[in-house]
Amino acid sequence: MSALDKTRQKYLFKWLKQQTKQHRKPLFYSILLGFISAGCIAIQAALLALILQELIILGGKFTTILPYFIVLLLIFILRSFLTFIREKINFSLGLKIRQTVRQQLINKIEINGPTAITQHTSGGLTTLMIEQIEDLHDFYARYLPQMRLAMIIPIMILLVILPFNWSAVLILLGTAPLIPIFMILVGMGAADVNRKNFKALSYLSGHFLDRLKGLMTIRLFDQGKQQSEQIREAAENFRIRTMNVLKMAFLSSAVLEFFASISIAIVAVYFGFSYLGEFHFGSYNGTVTLFAGFFALILAPEFFQPLRDLGTYYHAKAQAIAAADNIEKFLTDQSPEIYDQENQFINFEQTITTIIGKDLIILSPDNQPIVGPLNFTLKAPFRLALIGVSGEGKSSLLNVLLGFLSYQGSLTINDIELKQINIDSWRKQLSWLGQNPYLINSTIRENILLANPHASSQQIEQVVAQAQLSKLIAQLPKGLDTEIGEDAVKISVGQAQRIAIARALLKPCQLMLLDEPTASLDNQTAQDIETILANSYQHSNIIMVTHHVNQQMQLSLRWRLHNHQLHNITE
Repeated sequence: MSALDKTRQKYLFKWLKQQTKQHRKPLFYSILLGFISAGCIAIQAALLALILQELIILGGKFTTILPYFIVLLLIFILRSFLTFIREKINFSLGLKIRQTVRQQLINKIEINGPTAITQHTSGGLTTLMIEQIEDLHDFYARYLPQMRLAMIIPIMILLVILPFNWSAVLILLGTAPLIPIFMILVGMGAADVNRKNFKALSYLSGHFLDRLKGLMTIRLFDQGKQQSEQIREAAENFRIRTMNVLKMAFLSSAVLEFFASISIAIVAVYFGFSYLGEFHFGSYNGTVTLFAGFFALILAPEFFQPLRDLGTYYHAKAQAIAAADNIEKFLTDQSPEIYDQENQFINFEQTITTIIGKDLIILSPDNQPIVGPLNFTLKAPFRLALIGVSGEGKSSLLNVLLGFLSYQGSLTINDIELKQINIDSWRKQLSWLGQNPYLINSTIRENILLANPHASSQQIEQVVAQAQLSKLIAQLPKGLDTEIGEDAVKISVGQAQRIAIARALLKPCQLMLLDEPTASLDNQTAQDIETILANSYQHSNIIMVTHHVNQQMQLSLRWRLHNHQLHNITE
């Protein structure tokens, strides 16, 4: 696992800051409120120093200092209010940017299509979409505003102390650079440590989820102990990586606290010896007043507080850079875009008359040729059987028509290049059914309604009857509102396929794409499914990927895909 080099880290830091372009106002307000709050602290310090000066040196009465206490209380309330508002702004800033980045990932997934996503593990994608995006929050809500305040507030405090004592300013100014220097030295490998932690988490998530899905196979082949040991090793590796991150965070905090404490102690020693008459420098009139000493000592910790907070949030920066490494790579992945977003100016709302491929080469998600060049012409109405052995690229041709794979050459619909057609308008003309249709972990009704969320109960009953599901629904206590479970575990494969057919029927289409819909079914169920499809799509164009042609489907055209070439075998 290669480490993140400095150039890459700088680029990722710049990329993270670029995400704030649309959110500059909240960031500005957060910094402004932080600055005002620091100003309130300076006023509080001055009031406390005045109170002590009045009581100790001037021997003032309580009534004399009462106005100071009232103002002190009011400023305390104001600071609390400012902190509350600033926290709300910071959280809102982090939330909005996380939502923006997550939407960018979703858009990228939509552009690349499901075939590109299969290159990633489910657990890895889940970690990317949830944990790693969430780990950006503290960078925007904490680190970025604090980075600006860490440059502004110390300067303001130095300027406030300077009129009363220049020695204290020099001490603070001389010791302040030690903190960022040692913080940089300690945190040099922080981003890489966090990156390794994310890699370990992603591997553990994907590994565990994959083994969970294949639990039956693992038990049948008596591999339970071996797989458990692998999961234990992955979990142990993640534990070690996590402890390395925590060790780095604690070490950074310890270094910061040490140098801040040393600096404050030096200021305290200076004022102590000044009051003893040992030091005679620092003040402008030759005498160090009690007010000046208390004022500087109260503000000395506040001088380092922004740097302390920045150090506390430094791990958030390292964490965000590590997360951004994976997110930015995913967003800038050079997988071929399935369709040209900029030139998608044609809404397809016409009747399909022809589908023509000329020197069509289908590309994989990593831009490698899968099949082709293909040359073909389909004139509506057509009912095509696409035959061939597994691995020849039959499903890839359907994926191109669905807009899930890119291509070279030409593929036109009614003489319009597919890449120039608005993909959403094109998909409205299509329906699809595969051998393993995906059903969500919900009710039968919700799964059917995926095709048309606004369908009426009458329309649902109609497609249920067409898919020969009425008998099954009648036997279920909750009918259409029966939960089917994760991966449709509560129903049979044939029943799941019928639900998928009902869902497809709820969406009127001009072109039905069938990808071996009966491959995993027994002969009787397969015949029933084919009968349903033949009766339901009598007036639609059909392209069916299959290993054998059933007469019930009435597929008048037959093409064989062999050696990545199409051959017309229609009798």
